[in-house]
Amino acid sequence: MKIALRTDVLTNNNKAAEFNRELFTDTKTLVINLMSSPGAGKTTLLEETVRELYGKYRIAVIEGDLATEKDADRIRAMGAKAVQINTHGGCHLDARMIAATLHEFDLDEVDILFIENVGNLVCPAGYDLGQHHKVAVLSVPEGNDKIPKYPQMFMRTELVLLNKIDLLPYLDFNVEEARRDLSEMNPQSSLLPLSARTREGLHEWFSWIEGAYERCIRL
Repeated sequence: MKIALRTDVLTNNNKAAEFNRELFTDTKTLVINLMSSPGAGKTTLLEETVRELYGKYRIAVIEGDLATEKDADRIRAMGAKAVQINTHGGCHLDARMIAATLHEFDLDEVDILFIENVGNLVCPAGYDLGQHHKVAVLSVPEGNDKIPKYPQMFMRTELVLLNKIDLLPYLDFNVEEARRDLSEMNPQSSLLPLSARTREGLHEWFSWIEGAYERCIRL
């Protein structure tokens, strides 16, 4: 019974995700689903991304959290439109939540929409939101065991951003081990080390976004 219930939930979610994806494709809006554990630095990374690319691209953000609008307020302070979804205990966003929020945007006027998912390495990986790309953020303080311990997350992402590399001199984290673990689990994914605080490696992240956008508008 539990398996059937989950199958039904995912089937309904996937239908909503396809609706979202068709809309995003029609409006040429690149959508990136950003996932991580709490505290990995997604919001700080988004702040720096908006700081760099806002103006060149029309950027909007959907923020997912259990409560408060703190993260959405941080993005609004950077000048981008941000809409907050509070799940009130739910551990992930789903496609219907995204669909119910899209009326807040004129997608014809949005080039790039970032979805910052609820901080969780388990549930968000299993739910398609209609995005074009899934990107995971892993931070150095979390340690080397997260990629093998949470395979569902890292098997389903095209890019893993290794954040907080400015802390590498102080913590026992092996970048090459993380790269090897990811390659063995998901050869199509890649690891990009960076620091949202010092901005080291951010240029490569920005270039990845620009390439993804160019591919999106050719769909």
